[in-house]
Amino acid sequence: MLKYGKVFGLVVFVFLFAMCNQKSKNESKETILKGSIDIVTDETIKPIVDDQVAVFEGTYYDAKITVKPKSEGELINDLLSQKAKVVVTARNLTKEELQKFEKSKINPRVTPFAVDAIALISNKSNNDTLIALKSVIDFMQGKSDTRIKGLVFDNPNSSTVRYMKDLAKVKEIPSNGVFSFKTNDEVIKFVSENDGMIGVVGVNWLSQPSPNMVDIVKKINVLSVKGLKDNNYYNPTQNDLAELKYPLARDLFIINCQGYSGLGMGFASFIAGDIGQRIVLKSGLLPVRTPGRKLQIRSQIINDKE
Repeated sequence: MLKYGKVFGLVVFVFLFAMCNQKSKNESKETILKGSIDIVTDETIKPIVDDQVAVFEGTYYDAKITVKPKSEGELINDLLSQKAKVVVTARNLTKEELQKFEKSKINPRVTPFAVDAIALISNKSNNDTLIALKSVIDFMQGKSDTRIKGLVFDNPNSSTVRYMKDLAKVKEIPSNGVFSFKTNDEVIKFVSENDGMIGVVGVNWLSQPSPNMVDIVKKINVLSVKGLKDNNYYNPTQNDLAELKYPLARDLFIINCQGYSGLGMGFASFIAGDIGQRIVLKSGLLPVRTPGRKLQIRSQIINDKE
């Protein structure tokens, strides 16, 4: 019996050693520029993340990033439960969330990389392309508004719903006149087919529509929004975002909880670096830092006709 116990203990030891060794080998295969990783992204900002990943993988051939879009509620739950190690969000971590990570001895690396805009859209048949933010807030608070027949969101747990609830200071969205789907594309399609509806979407879905959405996007208006501080109307453009005028702006972050120098760190450095910021600029969002421009100074004028 004693002999059997010794043999069993030896087998367990060898098995655990092999497992640890295998884990070590797997981690050693991943660096900041190679390996594979899953990144969970807020569904409302998926287009800009897809663009960044495409260029990153095209630059570093040994890197493979799988983008998994989820609602903000699902994304944060996955991060807190450590099911997701790297996420792209439309908000920073809260004090309570940071405390949970501290208890688990995890130090999240948070990197801001862009300023996004929540766009309000209407059917093309609606000639009025102006809307007051107060009207939307009143509707969210259950007050009557003759102009707004309904608000259309992508998902009850999305970042846009959370943003608008915080803005209106309500815990729940109204039960009447509010519609929700699963994706931003579904919101855009619904608004394009229904008069009087106001859609709430991430502006990136409008500036960079997928091929099957190009014609549908042409059937909607992006509304100019009057904020709560003045009587002017502003658009979800880079200029109005840069001048802090558009009232529905939000910062975007990549949060890395890998705990080691892996592909998450490499991608975060890329997206916040010069190339990544140029991709943000091209997408219609506002980069957190303006990419530099290289100017070639000639010592003499060259006559191309000669």
